[in-house]
Amino acid sequence: MKILLILAFFSALAFSQAKTGQANPGDPEKGKAIFVKDGCYQCHGYDGHGGVGPRLAPRPPALAALMAYLRHPAPGGMPVYSPKVVSDAELADVWAYLNSIPDVKPAKNIPLLAPGTY
Repeated sequence: MKILLILAFFSALAFSQAKTGQANPGDPEKGKAIFVKDGCYQCHGYDGHGGVGPRLAPRPPALAALMAYLRHPAPGGMPVYSPKVVSDAELADVWAYLNSIPDVKPAKNIPLLAPGTY
């Protein structure tokens, strides 16, 4: 039940952000530096495609949902990132960085991995 409430909350945040047409706030270059400095890469990978932690890029959750989760993460998961640790503006920069990461190429578009080449 608790999971359903959390999912409903994040879905509502994502819908409200999409409806308002919020532009991409933040600076991707600053966001990349914060992502590395604060150790996000250790669980989510340098490119945000996941690892021990979930995939965040190339389509991260809505900014409001990401901020809400980072401020109050599930118990036993990742650490709390209070505004004293990372500001809302810095989180917007990280979000912009995650949005700037391109999607991975399908294997068929990588010559070495294309069917018939091995």
